[in-house]
Amino acid sequence: MSGGRKRVFRGPRRRTAPGAAPGTLTFDADAPPAVLRVIGVSPERIREAPSIDVREIPRWLEEWPVVWIDLVGLGQGEELRGLGEHLGLHALALEDVANLGQRAKVESYESELFVVTRMAYPNDPATEQLSLFLGEGWVLTVQEREGDCFDAVRARLREDGRRIRSRGADYLAYALLDAVVDSYFPAIDTIGDHLDELEEVVLGDPDPQVAQSLHRNRRALISLRKSIVPHRDVFQSLSRDLHPLIDEETRLFLRDVYDHVLRINDLVDSFRELTGDLMATYMTVVSNRMNEVMKVLTIIATIFIPLGFIAGLYGMNFDPSVSPLNMPELGWRWGYPFALGLMLAVGGGFVLYMWRKGWLK
Repeated sequence: MSGGRKRVFRGPRRRTAPGAAPGTLTFDADAPPAVLRVIGVSPERIREAPSIDVREIPRWLEEWPVVWIDLVGLGQGEELRGLGEHLGLHALALEDVANLGQRAKVESYESELFVVTRMAYPNDPATEQLSLFLGEGWVLTVQEREGDCFDAVRARLREDGRRIRSRGADYLAYALLDAVVDSYFPAIDTIGDHLDELEEVVLGDPDPQVAQSLHRNRRALISLRKSIVPHRDVFQSLSRDLHPLIDEETRLFLRDVYDHVLRINDLVDSFRELTGDLMATYMTVVSNRMNEVMKVLTIIATIFIPLGFIAGLYGMNFDPSVSPLNMPELGWRWGYPFALGLMLAVGGGFVLYMWRKGWLK
């Protein structure tokens, strides 16, 4: 994930004005500049171009049996519109590409298969939309900005003798989609590590920062779940439905990706439950700590109530010379030791009583 990415939780960022004609493309003025990268692949060789003009695409399609076109950043839309013209992309699919924040989905058009997925990144709860088009001999990916999870796929393409070099465009599309799904595992592992650390703190000596950390992890899990759940329908369709652009063997690999999606969904649900349990445990520990404090204060107050009564009793200003009944202890030689002993006996009696009741254990 690029360093400039912010940790935000956003809803769908639809920019097309309500009531606009279907297929209307509207782009964010602050969108990163568009960079068009191309990789031509054959069993014997590979060629990479880090930046090309969109008008060169037809030549690449004629020269190479499989072409991976990677558009990074939408810019002002010229490159996307050019790709739509050269590849014959449907206007509704291009509209979904331009309107970021789409749910994961798959749609089949006359000459291409359109898949929307969302990439995840470690230490970042926000996901990024990845739009993928599969055509006859080509794959087009459109990313929001620089930084993706395809380094391993690129490394496999550069190695001679790898299966991905000899298979068609559908297998390349599978490899890219598999990398997108696998990108959720590091993100989930990061959250799992945080929860393990928080569990030790919660069961030990929790502080108020624990609740904030648990809340952040819970929000991150909710964001990941909202992103991963729609992928179940996507890969179920890709692995079971017959698509003319995907052969039978590739569908078997896509079935494995579907299993990964189910596993990720289970992990997210498990961590969400663990987060809720840790929050409940934290509240219980804090409540018990408060109860212990209140118990100690109550015991101290209970012990000193009768002592205060005795001290207040002997602090009354009655003159013993007026009447022999007016506090005779004030004229007694042992009056003060007697008052202290009475206080000690009463306080000790309360402590002994509470100890036998088990309140001090």
